[in-house]
Amino acid sequence: MAEQQTAGRGSKLTIRDVATAAGVSTGTVSRVLNANATVHPDIRRKVQRAIDDLGYTPNAVAQSMRIRSTHTIGCILREINIPQLAGFVKAAHDVLDEVGFSLLISNSEGRKERERELLSRLSRRQADGVMMGPYTPVAGEFEAFLRDLDIPIVLIDRDQPDWTDAVMADHAEGMRVAVSHLLDLGHRRVALITGDAGLYPARERVRGYQEAFAARNLEPDPSLVHAGSFLPGAGFRITSALLGQRNPPTAIISGGIDMLSGVLRAVRGRGLRIPEDVSLIASGHSELAELVSPAVAIIGWDQAEVGRIAAGMLLDRIRNDGPREPRRVLVPNEFIPRASLGPPRRT
Repeated sequence: MAEQQTAGRGSKLTIRDVATAAGVSTGTVSRVLNANATVHPDIRRKVQRAIDDLGYTPNAVAQSMRIRSTHTIGCILREINIPQLAGFVKAAHDVLDEVGFSLLISNSEGRKERERELLSRLSRRQADGVMMGPYTPVAGEFEAFLRDLDIPIVLIDRDQPDWTDAVMADHAEGMRVAVSHLLDLGHRRVALITGDAGLYPARERVRGYQEAFAARNLEPDPSLVHAGSFLPGAGFRITSALLGQRNPPTAIISGGIDMLSGVLRAVRGRGLRIPEDVSLIASGHSELAELVSPAVAIIGWDQAEVGRIAAGMLLDRIRNDGPREPRRVLVPNEFIPRASLGPPRRT
């Protein structure tokens, strides 16, 4: 329902008129009217100037309709069947349930168009907020799309624009520690398999990997670093190719919480032993890493803590009790060495 007022000559002003005068979207005008902290100060001033010039006054009835809470929070996951995300979902649910909010979980299947569809659906349902780690980088046209939704959003492990909150893992530090451990064991041919290089986790893992080598004045082999997909199939395909080289890696780091199964399948498919033939490190806490023999070393962050933080951030935004400036929480990434690590095989 559009907000409107009656002008002196009987014409009606709407937020669309304000948006046109200010050169912004109607969603941006709506955020300014609601004192939403995600609006850049320069944009806020531009909208306020248009409001003053037009003599626009918000319709109180329309405002009251918009600010009614549905007590629903959307959670968009790339794959809902990833076991490691269960702790995140449970913790977020518990925080929200305690104050009467419901958590609506959706599966994007890692498809960009699906992410937009789900976000639009949540907007139509008037969800009070969304937590998500989009597969689409939050920039350009997609960032504008998110802002126009006029919904508080907490990004999970993604680059943070200057208008929204985010919870991120310190992937670079976790990777630095893990790679340093391998270098201490004598490894020099260390392979890193990780996801889309355009996304924060993969980019930070590569940075930590490179910095660990640089700290020892060593040069890593760039052909051993592969950034492309988080899916198990990619883990199998890339690991198979790496192990088929004339000079294969002596250690492999699987940089994605659901890639480990594919990496293990490729290693064992070639009849190789862990760690005698190749050392292995995985990303993320998982039962698979603990249950296989030997147990696989991991670089992991507390998914439950991330869920609690993300839910709390959204509640702060919805209640307007929390800090008005966007917040960024960096969660530690812990390296846990296990029996999958050993010195490189002598040839």
